[in-house]
Amino acid sequence: MKLPYGISDFREIVLKNYFYCDRTYLISSIEKDKFQLFLRPRRFGKSLLLSMLENYYDVAKKEQFDAMFGNLKIGRNPTHLRNSYFILKWDFSCIDASGSLDDIRQSLFDHINEKIKGFVLYYKNYNIPEIEINNANALSSIQSLDNAIQTMNLPVFLLIDEYDNFANEVMMSSSMKTEKYESLVQKEGILKAVFKNVKAAASNSVFDRIFITGVSPVVMADITSGFNIAKNIYFKPEYNHLCGFTAKEVEDAVNEIAQECGIEQAKAQEMIELMRIYYNGYCFSVDAEDLVYNPTLALYFLDNLQESCKPPKNMLDHNLSMDQAKLDYISKINGGRQLILDLMQDDHEVAIEEISQKFGIGVMLSDKSHDRAFLVSFLYYFGVLTIAGQTLNAELKMKVPNVIMKRLYVERINEFFLPEPQDRDMGRDAAKLLYQKGGMRELCDFVEERYFKVFSNRDYRWANELTVKTAFLTLLYNDILFIMDSEKEIDRRFADLTMIIRPDMRKFQLFDVLIEFKFVSLAAAGVAGEEARALSVEELQNLPKIREAMKDAIEQVKGYSEILKKRYSGTDFRLKSFAVVSLAFDRLCWEEVFNLD
Repeated sequence: MKLPYGISDFREIVLKNYFYCDRTYLISSIEKDKFQLFLRPRRFGKSLLLSMLENYYDVAKKEQFDAMFGNLKIGRNPTHLRNSYFILKWDFSCIDASGSLDDIRQSLFDHINEKIKGFVLYYKNYNIPEIEINNANALSSIQSLDNAIQTMNLPVFLLIDEYDNFANEVMMSSSMKTEKYESLVQKEGILKAVFKNVKAAASNSVFDRIFITGVSPVVMADITSGFNIAKNIYFKPEYNHLCGFTAKEVEDAVNEIAQECGIEQAKAQEMIELMRIYYNGYCFSVDAEDLVYNPTLALYFLDNLQESCKPPKNMLDHNLSMDQAKLDYISKINGGRQLILDLMQDDHEVAIEEISQKFGIGVMLSDKSHDRAFLVSFLYYFGVLTIAGQTLNAELKMKVPNVIMKRLYVERINEFFLPEPQDRDMGRDAAKLLYQKGGMRELCDFVEERYFKVFSNRDYRWANELTVKTAFLTLLYNDILFIMDSEKEIDRRFADLTMIIRPDMRKFQLFDVLIEFKFVSLAAAGVAGEEARALSVEELQNLPKIREAMKDAIEQVKGYSEILKKRYSGTDFRLKSFAVVSLAFDRLCWEEVFNLD
């Protein structure tokens, strides 16, 4: 099996027999609309999709149609529009957004002009009238292209990849250069002017079809009067897996590589399950039947598996720059930090009436506009939230899609609870003592001394055992060594925190970990905060409400431990189980729970 890791050229993939999941049968559906906007998170296969359309509709590739599409679904029943367009393709991710406004304008002009020059050279045998390139003003070049194509019998299919990339970079820069962004997209901004010219060319059928990809609708909302003809197709259920892999495709790929490597079926199944936990979970339409995998991460895993016959140690491909900046942005605006904290609770889901399709820079900069629907919609478009169904009240349920995305939330929470890197290092060191040596004391001491000082100064609405669990989860989170699970379902009940060693990591000296948390308020315990902090460990443990909570936690841990031991009986399962009770945000007491075989 040849894996196209890092390759988005459809022609190369199919002609050189790379692994490819056929999406060509959706072309006939795509043809129903002339001007379309398709949004997906970064690194989700949008460029390969455009390359497929480019090769299918290009008039100059008519003779190669059977070679490229003959073995694919569309090849057996092609549409009448196949190979009937000139193709012009722009990729706005190539535009340098780091300079001044004039620099960005010139970079945009240079890109458009170079693509038109390439268009002229590529179609030189079609006797297209001369197109004048204006290096100082690409809008003039577009108009010249318009004039030339009007004399031809064939129209242009315009493909725009990452239409919002450089504008988003400007908008989301560390200094939030909003004036520069507004100059690009609003009033007579250059990006808006480009799309007005594209719209004009579409009105006279020179650009007979336009397909645009991007990440979010923010930029489109700001240029809407300049380009208000695109149909949004990104919520259509039939396009849910237009980009991304299905579970069956991933399973088949793993099994094929496992056969190449001589890996037994049970081990192959472990790897399939590992990929499901880390990469699956994306849903882009409430009516979609199946979830999809992030294709870049899936190919990263498969490539490593094929190369070494074992999974990658780090399940996150560092060539895939995740949208940590988007969580950072959300955490700094009203309600954002609380939303991020909420999403770490109990596999938490948030409900909104609908995903917003119309929010521009004005909304993003206005505190008055930052309701939960905006925050959730923003995170959805950037792939750190996904659709999880509907409530009984017909609202959309949204959740963190998988373990890899949860890592981003954990890192962000750690940073705003423990802003000093030295504190985060101390927390990680204390956590290591738990899963490497089985010692809980250092971790509890750290939470008391560092985290509780943060909690006591903030008014979080879920100030209970979930708050304490979040502190432990963010410190212990390690998806390189463990399959982390908050609120793991065990026999139709839910354990607070489990850390199950990844199958490929059981060769190391580590412990599986189970922790059950209980929370007792100061009022329930009958003590004041200062009094609680002055209690000895023995006095704390002997408080009636603490004893009661500890007893309940221990009983739960014993039950969960027995079930987990049976579930993992065929493995080298080495469980450390703990009950942890928090007295408000002042003190912690804990007990290791031993289960006799």
